[in-house]
Amino acid sequence: MSLQSVKDFFAVHAPDISVIETEASSATVALAAEAHGVDPDQIAKTICLRAGDEVLLLVASGMSRLDNRKFRDRFGAKPRMLEADEVVARTSHPVGGVCPFGVAEPLQIYCDESLRRFELVVPAGGATNAAVKISPQKMAELTSAIWVDVCQPPKAPEA
Repeated sequence: MSLQSVKDFFAVHAPDISVIETEASSATVALAAEAHGVDPDQIAKTICLRAGDEVLLLVASGMSRLDNRKFRDRFGAKPRMLEADEVVARTSHPVGGVCPFGVAEPLQIYCDESLRRFELVVPAGGATNAAVKISPQKMAELTSAIWVDVCQPPKAPEA
């Protein structure tokens, strides 16, 4: 159902975007980057979080880490990750395939600023072997996402 809900979402809202299904799993950032031939930071990971009474989806670049202080300053609460069964119940997507498209219930979606530096990002597509290639701006537009800055800045590569 989850993969189909994502396909249905794109059929209605952006028929020019195809859901890519791979033989290999793309359930982690590293696996997804390998399966789609992109830098791990171009993987747009989607995290289902609770902030106080609000459940939300946060999409961030693959290697970004949530900054608890920035998150608390923005949302007024400490971030809490949902258990896998609640993630599936609220989104219809399995962990490793969670994305901001075709979700089961209306959730506010936030895109972290870490995504803006890429022309294309690769979020999951509702299954652990599905994804889409999309610009961060188009993703935010299609999902009515709000841009936030709640991740730590990327670390400089070691010399």
